[in-house]
Amino acid sequence: MAVEKLIVDHIDTWTTALQTRSTAGRGSSGKIDLYGIKKLRELILELAVRGKLVPQDPNDEPASELLKRIAAEKAELVKQGKIKKQKPLPEISEEEKPFELPMGWEWVTLATVGEIVGGGTPKSDNPQYWAKNGIKWLTPADLYGLKGKYISSGARDISPTGLSNSSARLMPKGSVLFSSRAPIGYVAIADAELSTNQGFKSCVPYIKDSAEYIYYFLMASAKKIDAEASGTTFKEVSGAIVSKILFPLPPLSEQLKIVSRANELMSLCDQLEQHTLTSLDAHQQLVETLLTTLTDSQNADELAENWARISDHFDTLFTTEASIDALKQTILQLAVMGKLVQSSDVVEYKKLKTFLSFGPRNGFSPVESKNNTRIKVLKLGATSYGELNIQESKFVDIDIDNNSHLYINEGDILIQRGNSANFVGCNVLVKENHKNIIYPDLMMKIRTNEDLLPEYASIWLSSPLARGFMWDRMTGTSGTMPKISKKVVEEIPIIVPSIATQQKCIAFVNLAIKICSDLKIRLQTSQQTQLHLADALTDAAIN
Repeated sequence: MAVEKLIVDHIDTWTTALQTRSTAGRGSSGKIDLYGIKKLRELILELAVRGKLVPQDPNDEPASELLKRIAAEKAELVKQGKIKKQKPLPEISEEEKPFELPMGWEWVTLATVGEIVGGGTPKSDNPQYWAKNGIKWLTPADLYGLKGKYISSGARDISPTGLSNSSARLMPKGSVLFSSRAPIGYVAIADAELSTNQGFKSCVPYIKDSAEYIYYFLMASAKKIDAEASGTTFKEVSGAIVSKILFPLPPLSEQLKIVSRANELMSLCDQLEQHTLTSLDAHQQLVETLLTTLTDSQNADELAENWARISDHFDTLFTTEASIDALKQTILQLAVMGKLVQSSDVVEYKKLKTFLSFGPRNGFSPVESKNNTRIKVLKLGATSYGELNIQESKFVDIDIDNNSHLYINEGDILIQRGNSANFVGCNVLVKENHKNIIYPDLMMKIRTNEDLLPEYASIWLSSPLARGFMWDRMTGTSGTMPKISKKVVEEIPIIVPSIATQQKCIAFVNLAIKICSDLKIRLQTSQQTQLHLADALTDAAIN
């Protein structure tokens, strides 16, 4: 199947196969990964290095002739003292070859087609080694988010003295840069003379016209190379490993055709990606605009009218996790605004502490035990997603009085007082007694009095109003964990209507949230189907 036909015939799969990384927090409903387009890019790269992207021309000079020119170029560089003479590598056995190559191609190692060059870092405390307009010097971080193939400079330059007093090497324009640690797999082509730190194992092509094909090869091979990495502090792949990577070498003229075709198809992927992101953004903006009309409704009639407008298009509006999460947050906000149920209650804002019979009180985090013991302490993840997950706990070797406040019981509300900013203030309602589980220091516990139902309190604490109040009062910097104090929780503004009104509100919210949960489950099932389809398409095209 031609690549264009593969793309066009299955355009819905490539553009709708999405993955969502769920998060919790201010304005966050998860980051979407365009999985289908990512798989399409991988497919294009794989077809490129397997000789399936462009048709072969029997008139092309075979790769065996190109190898002769490479050998001659290497011999000249050795003669000039620019590179060391390499030891001959053993022949590649048939068992080592991962797939069959087209006629005219040859299996070689990466070190056959280019010199593998590491890098280095001059001592940072010596100002003579660094310069404002010196030798361009890159770290893997400089390649993060790079648009396009080429790069000419990084955040810092080194001086000629810094170059000579480190293991950094000056590489020519056209060198193919490959990050070998922190992380492994960033690839770029040098658009000027430059050097790198030790986080690279770059390839300096012996035939300059091969640079872009080598670039695409390393893009296609990044995951396989990463699998060869080792290390405890961080994973790293050595120069020896990179040198021995098996490299499918096409005739030079075919390399140029492959690069041209890959450029066109990658540009098409860029367009698909931009179109998909634009559509997703527009969809989310529409959803949020319509949901805002609900919270802005001035009376019950207007609310009913605005809801009818949304319900008429329910199946097309709530088709992403972000849109479903936005619906859930809107329901919670309507609840605390008193717009979900009609009531004649006369109420006003009061501080949460007015309605507490216990707390807020911090928990306790003993040292984890290597053995199974009687008592467990919750991890923060136990309360991050709206329902208590007691599997997120660890054993502790400590004796705690049976009457201790540290145990969690039905009706308790646990609030995260410290975590990453997105999760600070997350709460769960404990729905049964747990006589062997305590809550940790980074959580606080409250119990409500007879005027405030714990279910209603939990709904209120989950609302944008309460979460925003807590977020605005977080302490901490980029170097410390964000936290909220007990005083912040005590002063959360809350409207507490009659018990009957609270009960009606709880029932409505529970039903609405169940609908949201069911929607998300169906969406996730559909997404998994699309992911499997994308995987199947790529496998079928390669094999």
